[in-house]
Amino acid sequence: MPAWGDGRRLRVGLLGGSFNPAHDGHRFIATEALRRLGLDEVWWLVSPQNPLKPTRGMAPLAERAAGARRVAAHPRIRVTTIEARLGTRYTADTLAKLRRRFPRTTFVWLMGADNLDQISRWRAWSSIFRNHPVAVFDRAPYSYRALASKAARRFARNRLPLRKAPVLAGSEAPAWVFLPIRRHPASATAIRAGRHGAGGTPA
Repeated sequence: MPAWGDGRRLRVGLLGGSFNPAHDGHRFIATEALRRLGLDEVWWLVSPQNPLKPTRGMAPLAERAAGARRVAAHPRIRVTTIEARLGTRYTADTLAKLRRRFPRTTFVWLMGADNLDQISRWRAWSSIFRNHPVAVFDRAPYSYRALASKAARRFARNRLPLRKAPVLAGSEAPAWVFLPIRRHPASATAIRAGRHGAGGTPA
């Protein structure tokens, strides 16, 4: 992973997930994050296994990472399986180790509104907000419920107005912003269902 030679901090957005499979919706969020948050790069953290998702139907890590690289196809989007090397299962633990490994990098956690809605189920979830700026992307039909969620209410005073999105990466945590974006129709669940076909054998 690179660092700037001019001494300034690298600003990296982290988009975690199973990427089972990666699709244009992931790429859309990443490019919007680059454009609207003033980030240098976005890293896709391809998870070995999401603790909140079943193992059934989960493609091998190497297959998911290879698919993500094909979809990303952007010089400032990096696909990594670093969680497998770090030996972490939970996002809070992954972020803590990344901070230690890359002390001159500012990490911004990126997630959809669906994850904001249920992040309070994650292990040590509040530490994610307390230690990193967070950008939440609109995702139908979760957004209204997400903005009334436990996490949104707990950190309500730390929510930045939309006009401050470009300076989120330089803001002291806790700080988060909700980004209304054009809704993208891609869905990993729908893609997997389509692969199985109508009454066919799962691929």
